Amino acid sequence: MTGSSEPSHESGTEPDVRLDTARLRLLAHPVRVNVLTLLRQHGTSTAGRIAAELGINPGSASYHLRRLAAGGLIVEEPGRGSGRERWWTSVHRQSVHDPADEPADRRTAGRAYAHAVALACAERLERAAQEVPLLPARWYEAAFYGDFVLHLTPDEVERMRAELFEVVSRYRAESADRADETEAPASRVPVSVQLQAFPVPGTVELGAEDA
Repeated sequence: MTGSSEPSHESGTEPDVRLDTARLRLLAHPVRVNVLTLLRQHGTSTAGRIAAELGINPGSASYHLRRLAAGGLIVEEPGRGSGRERWWTSVHRQSVHDPADEPADRRTAGRAYAHAVALACAERLERAAQEVPLLPARWYEAAFYGDFVLHLTPDEVERMRAELFEVVSRYRAESADRADETEAPASRVPVSVQLQAFPVPGTVELGAEDA
């Protein structure tokens, strides 16, 4: 399963959105994936704030926000902002796309989306790497950047993926149970968890037809 899965801070956010062909095509852009992820991580934001965080032009951020809104993935926050400033919020907690369930006519769009998600994850990891020398000691000790090479079959990767997703789901449920706490600990911050498993580049024949 490939997807942008980040906890949303908005109480009215719908849990999941299963991506159809139109939304797969809409999200086949790493910047757009990162914009949506930021809204899900940090809550309501503006084009200017998103542009500053991603290091992109405010006009570009505004364009991608409008495209996401046209696709029904984000909405403008009512009654907030003034003048030309618009505040946006995510409609869903996470996007869901399972290549195993997609029809043949959706494969091209699904691959383009998976490509964008991989690039977006790489960009977020690169930004995180720049912060490593500046992390507080406790977060430096807790954070990890793992790269493990395992010799597995596709079936084994699917089984491992399911087990890892179960762990993430358990922590997400625990986090949701704590959402009503009146005073959250100051040490609790949004944490990006990237689960990645793929053949080591150069070890699988490229361009071969799907079995």
